[in-house]
Amino acid sequence: MCKILIIEQSLKCRASFEEALVPPYDLTFWPAGKNVTPHLQKKDYGIILLNFEQDDGVNFRRLKQIRQVSPYTPVVILSEVDKAEPAARAMRKGAADFLVTPFLNEKIRLAVQRALENRQMKNEIDYHRSKQDIVYDFDKIIARSNSMKQIIADLKKFSRTDSTILITGETGTGKSFLSGAVHFNSHRRDNPFIKINCANIPDNLLESELFGHEKGAFTGADKTRVGRLEQGRDGTVFLDEIGEINLSLQAKLLRVLEEKSFERVGGNRTIHSDVRIIAATNRDLEVQVAEGKFREDLFYRINILRILLPALRDRKACIEPLAQHLLEKTCRNLRKTIRGFSPDNVLDRFRAYSWPGNIRQLANTIERAAILEESPFIREENIILPEPVAEIPKTDSMSSVQTENFYSQEKEMIVKALEESLWVQKDAACLLGISPRALNYKIKKLGITHARWRKNR
Repeated sequence: MCKILIIEQSLKCRASFEEALVPPYDLTFWPAGKNVTPHLQKKDYGIILLNFEQDDGVNFRRLKQIRQVSPYTPVVILSEVDKAEPAARAMRKGAADFLVTPFLNEKIRLAVQRALENRQMKNEIDYHRSKQDIVYDFDKIIARSNSMKQIIADLKKFSRTDSTILITGETGTGKSFLSGAVHFNSHRRDNPFIKINCANIPDNLLESELFGHEKGAFTGADKTRVGRLEQGRDGTVFLDEIGEINLSLQAKLLRVLEEKSFERVGGNRTIHSDVRIIAATNRDLEVQVAEGKFREDLFYRINILRILLPALRDRKACIEPLAQHLLEKTCRNLRKTIRGFSPDNVLDRFRAYSWPGNIRQLANTIERAAILEESPFIREENIILPEPVAEIPKTDSMSSVQTENFYSQEKEMIVKALEESLWVQKDAACLLGISPRALNYKIKKLGITHARWRKNR
């Protein structure tokens, strides 16, 4: 049974809490004016609900005392004041959640459930932290080619600074993973590491995602939201596909890099947040600058420490150890025992292949083969390496029959990849060696449908 301590000034909400938090919760009530520290030194609680009165100074001192005595117990703040500043400050000081009146039963239950789930997740993360350190150990990263050895040496130096890093390279080359390695080997390692894929979020939502918004800032903004740049204070924010950000947001991001400050959408209060930015893109930003699609001043601001990740086909010495590592990881997840690759040219095929989807495609290829394999070694018959989907040649002399045949062959290849990927478009795109956007375009153009896709229902 989960024990909950409720620290409330007048206990006037006791009946509401008892009604909302029925067993398996065991409730203990404590008057806010009484020192709770000696009690917490003797008793353990699964969660603490702390009432915030008007005196902010007393509130935050009490929260600090609780966090010092019970650092691993989630604290949910209860307040009658609906303001963003105390809520954001409480979250920065370690509160798990911030509830504003009216304290509806469902709202209380959800807040308690969320806090307990987050505590369980944190416990699991702490338990696996030593393994995570090994994963992000620069000396454990597979880098057999000379180019990758130099990149790892450079990233070791970069991790000791707070300067902005720009990682460029094709999709699937490991930009996200290496950004994590930089963070977890830096002095910011105990602070948040936040990843944002700018290509996956529409422009009208990306601004709120990055900077947050105030209540009422736009239709649907029924409460204040703390943005990712604010959540990542004193940590690292990884902006993947930064080349997809529109010019308006680029200007705001430039200010973050220069001044470490911004305003939430719909707000006028300046928020300061010391974050390190690691940016990544598979685009040629110099070309985008020349075409007026990317701000020149922002480009120079993020291009302080630059890493160009080579494609997998350009680091063939890494293919075999990477394949073995990915196979071991896949077998752990599948709870299967596969010792390696059959000597019937499987690794030779890997080394000879162009890998348009890079490491991500290699991982997907090995996972599929491991699922199908019943022997102690991955056999060549379970390896599928499709050729990249070609664009239609743009020639005036192409006949309608040739065009029709090309479309038919292309459709057949895409459908086959979708079937192999259980109709998950992202996985099929990796299998084909093209981007998810390109695959989605071709699916629409060729009229491919499936009952599982929401748009076809």
